[in-house]
Amino acid sequence: MWKWIQAFASPKNFYRISGKIILWFLYPFIIITIVGLYLGLVVTPADYQQGDSYRIMYIHVPAAWMGMFIYVVMAISGAIGLIWQIKLANVVAKVSAPIGASFTFITLVTGAVWGKPMWGTWWVWDGRLTSMLILLFLYLAYMSLNNAFDNPKTAAKASSILAIVGLVNIPIIHYSVIWWNTLHQGPSISSIEKISQPAIHADMLIPLILMGIAFKLLYGALMLMRARDEVLTQEQNSSWVKKIIMEND
Repeated sequence: MWKWIQAFASPKNFYRISGKIILWFLYPFIIITIVGLYLGLVVTPADYQQGDSYRIMYIHVPAAWMGMFIYVVMAISGAIGLIWQIKLANVVAKVSAPIGASFTFITLVTGAVWGKPMWGTWWVWDGRLTSMLILLFLYLAYMSLNNAFDNPKTAAKASSILAIVGLVNIPIIHYSVIWWNTLHQGPSISSIEKISQPAIHADMLIPLILMGIAFKLLYGALMLMRARDEVLTQEQNSSWVKKIIMEND
């Protein structure tokens, strides 16, 4: 297993293999997104309290999941790069940051749009919203720090340390609605105690889970695309990269 991971971590092998599996992420993403949005926007009934305005959660909630998920991936990849000096791990961390920042920004925007009719305001400084805003700042700080050094190794090391330290914000985001009494609603998925008595109705839960899966597939495709470009940039003086360029000319 370790030998396979080491082989895949080779920039040349990664570039060759990743090019073949991107479509395995894109096509399921398109299909699952269509099904999830159709179920969420057309099939599911209106909420008895929020009416149809709750349907924005099919973008808002999965985007929030992805903002946290990608940051964890970024921090783990950075740690792997620090400990085992695997260049591809640093590449994954670097290219994941803009994607994670985009999902976090979408979370904040859709949350504001959803919050206006529900709370009567676009923004409140409660635990969940504030910690998500801090997550966006962590992403921006990571990207700025990564671009602040001319030496790629120094940049990767400094930004990876920042990502690892910033992990403390992830459990704060998750448990903020439990620790503090805020306007933000409590957890829906994690509060399922019994399959027969979920906190959210199955008709609403199924499309929400489908959109969560779709967003993960989208991240996988985008990450691989960006990682391939980054690998070519970092390995531009390698013979295998020059060979690819010559073949495409």
